[in-house]
Amino acid sequence: MELVGLVGQYLVPFLIILSIVVFVHEWGHYRVARACGVRVEVFSIGFGPELFGFTDRRGTRWRFSAVPLGGYVKMLGDADATSTTPDLTAAGDPESFQAQSVGRRAAVVVAGPAANFLFAILLLAVLFVVSGRPFTPAEIGAVQPDSPAAAAGLQPGDRVVAVDGRAVASFEELQTIVRASPDTPLSFTVRRGAEELTLTVTPALSELVDRFGGVHRIGLIGVSRAGVEFRRAGPVEAMVEAVAETGRMIAGTLKGLLEMIVGARGTQELGGPLRIAQMSGEIAKDGFVPALWFTAVLSINLGLINLFPIPMLDGGHLALYAVEALRGRPLTERSQELAFRFGLAMVLSLMLFATWNDLVHLKIVEFLAGLIS
Repeated sequence: MELVGLVGQYLVPFLIILSIVVFVHEWGHYRVARACGVRVEVFSIGFGPELFGFTDRRGTRWRFSAVPLGGYVKMLGDADATSTTPDLTAAGDPESFQAQSVGRRAAVVVAGPAANFLFAILLLAVLFVVSGRPFTPAEIGAVQPDSPAAAAGLQPGDRVVAVDGRAVASFEELQTIVRASPDTPLSFTVRRGAEELTLTVTPALSELVDRFGGVHRIGLIGVSRAGVEFRRAGPVEAMVEAVAETGRMIAGTLKGLLEMIVGARGTQELGGPLRIAQMSGEIAKDGFVPALWFTAVLSINLGLINLFPIPMLDGGHLALYAVEALRGRPLTERSQELAFRFGLAMVLSLMLFATWNDLVHLKIVEFLAGLIS
């Protein structure tokens, strides 16, 4: 019974959320491929043997497969699901993917990540209209004794209007700036009654452990907000805010990855399918709205990761098409084969590393080591 409960709590929400974002991604490829006159042979959620499916009137086989950790669209001219090996028997067919111009092939490839971004924007916009988004004015509710804020002279009721000359409208904006600036002096412009003051506050470095066990090195100044409210937006404003929020998420993800590359942030934060499954289950327990928010975040990350210029991913295909456009002809089959082998090795290495992080994070490695010793 306990195993059944764990499956219902973690595995089912994970598979539902992952299947949604994968379907959106592959739907983008499918729709643009069809618009370009390419025949789509298979649209699969998951890999491996087919569990069930049907064939539509255009000859496309829609299927759910046994390993539900991704998906693919196989087009005429592809010898396999990854679109890395051409089917030479279909090379002369005008409906094959390989017969299309570089521009059309690039459009089909970029449509997957683009669909993920558009889906996330629409989902966030709906959330902003229906449930609103948390907003608080950048007003200090309380100041902890012996904190950086207290040392700088901040007081309850102070309204922060700018940090280092950058206007601040909400407590969330203030929090974002502070968290990203540990041990960095910040110039606060503060309105206290009718008076405007300039105070220098240096956030203290702190390690924050989130609900999933992830450790984040952030800056804190020791203040709390005055109150929280949810502001609903109209449809147009919600779309604008959703686009901006998507941009902030993309920028934050890229910044985090860059910090990992240069060593400013630990790579233990990098998670794989086990961590995503845990997060899906935990967030699903909080209700429908948090689950929708997490779906939007996962869709953005899936779209972004696929744009990385690594062979095997959409970004790798786009890089090869760019080279083909510059050269006026594609790379040799040998060169493409080597590129895709290198990409496969990179993807598999990253998956293994992320899964190892998951096993350590979930204390499975510690548990197994205890059994051995």
